[in-house]
Amino acid sequence: MTEMILVIGANGQIGTELVTALRAKHGNSQVVASDLHAPKNADSNGPFEQASVTDAAAVRAIFEKYKPTQVYLLAAILSAVGEQKPKLAWDLNMNGLLNVLDLAVEFKVARVFWPSSIAVFGPNSPKQNTPQYCVMDPNSVYGFSKLAGERWCEYYFEKYGLDVRSIRYPGLIGWKAAPGGGTTDYAVHIFHEALANGEYQSFLSAGTELPMMHMEDAIRATISLMEAPAESLTIRSSYNLAGVSFTPEQLNEEIKQHLPDFKLSYSENDPRQAIADSWPKSIDDSQAQKDWGWKAEFDLPKLVEDMLLNLRKIK
Repeated sequence: MTEMILVIGANGQIGTELVTALRAKHGNSQVVASDLHAPKNADSNGPFEQASVTDAAAVRAIFEKYKPTQVYLLAAILSAVGEQKPKLAWDLNMNGLLNVLDLAVEFKVARVFWPSSIAVFGPNSPKQNTPQYCVMDPNSVYGFSKLAGERWCEYYFEKYGLDVRSIRYPGLIGWKAAPGGGTTDYAVHIFHEALANGEYQSFLSAGTELPMMHMEDAIRATISLMEAPAESLTIRSSYNLAGVSFTPEQLNEEIKQHLPDFKLSYSENDPRQAIADSWPKSIDDSQAQKDWGWKAEFDLPKLVEDMLLNLRKIK
């Protein structure tokens, strides 16, 4: 069967690279990109539809026009921005998901992907090798919208038989698109500033260890999960996924292997620090390894080398 794939939130950090990867795999005309705004660097290689995921009628029109067999819903307000606009974040993250889930059932979409996050964990979740199942008490609007979203995804699978698949992404680091206002954004900004100015002020403290992942690994994981046989999947809320954990200071030391004069300083009293302190330091993703053969390829040295190499090319 020929796939017709719809990517909602296609202009974001994940969507930008996912659309490119899916079009390379399935053909340009088979992947429809959609977002609230037209892309700044318009991708003329395939169809684009401008719409808000909270506008159910507009999204329905896209479903009617293209009859998608797969839908990737990436539109969201992330952790840091969500704390500034909490009700807007809840509305977009929750009602956008419900709009898509309802339309996916109605239009008999074969598979839906929706990203969760390590933000579903909270102050009382285990910090080291955080397991698939544990206490989850998120203290950010983004976090509890993602936790509620996980429950809705599993509910639609159990009640309506909708094949929804999800990953709890760690912090994502890529060079092709700007990050979207999350707590882990420092780990992208630092590379741009290191090359442009030779210095950077981190909004997270030197010893704040967080799970991170190179965007190439994240895209590969997403497509691998969507291609896995349904019968092999045992998690219908969202899979833990691990890449590499590090602190700002460890990232600093690795960057200095390439840029010896780089200087990293730290700001104080940034509200994002409290969010980061509530999150895991490392993730146990053994269920993803077992169910669909997941394995990360980028460690910290490889990640840093790749980021600097590619950013130098586009500076």
